[in-house]
Amino acid sequence: MAAKRILLLAGDYAEDYETMVPFQTLLAVGHTVHAVCPDKKAGDQVKTAIHDFEGAQTYSEKPGHNFTLNATFAEVKAEDYDALVIPGGRAPEYLRLNPEVLELVRHFFSANKPVAAVCHGAQILAAAGVLQGRKCSAYPACGPEVREAGGEYADIPVDQAVTQGNLVTAPAWPAHPAWMGQFLKLLGTQITL
Repeated sequence: MAAKRILLLAGDYAEDYETMVPFQTLLAVGHTVHAVCPDKKAGDQVKTAIHDFEGAQTYSEKPGHNFTLNATFAEVKAEDYDALVIPGGRAPEYLRLNPEVLELVRHFFSANKPVAAVCHGAQILAAAGVLQGRKCSAYPACGPEVREAGGEYADIPVDQAVTQGNLVTAPAWPAHPAWMGQFLKLLGTQITL
C-alpha cells in the first residue's frame, strides 16, 4: 500500500471525536495527515467540543481537548494532497465563509480525490457547491442544506456511512467504524492481521 498525504480541515469547536479519531486512525495505518485551520499555523491549537446524544431534542455540547495543528493553512497546496477529511462540530459553520477553504474543497472534487465528511462537515460541502447530484449524509439538522445545494440527503442510522464516488459521509461520530472503513477503502488502504 502506498501511503497517502491527507489534509484534515479543523477549526475552533470542531467536534472532538470527529477531529481526533480520524487523525489518529489515518496516522496509525501509515498515512501522513496534515491538520490545518485558516489563520493558524503548525503548533497552534484549536479548541474542540464534545457533542453527545443524551435524550434532548438535539445534541449536548461540552468542552473537548485542545488539538494541536501540525501544518500551516497558508502554506497548504491542495494539489500536494491525495485526500481530504472534514470533521463536523461548529467549526464548519464559520469555515464555510472562507473563500480559500471553499476553493480548497473544490479542488478535491474537480480532481476526483477521496473526501470524507462527517456531521456538520456537509455545511462546507454545500457552501463549496460540490453536492449537486451527490448522495450525502450529515447530522439531520444539515439535511436541508444538503438538499438546497442539490444533493440527495442520505437519512441513515447514526452509526452508518454512505459512499458515492469519491465522497464518504456519515451523520456523526458513532459512525466512525463505518465512515473510516469506507474512507480507507477509497484510499486503497490494505490492512492485514
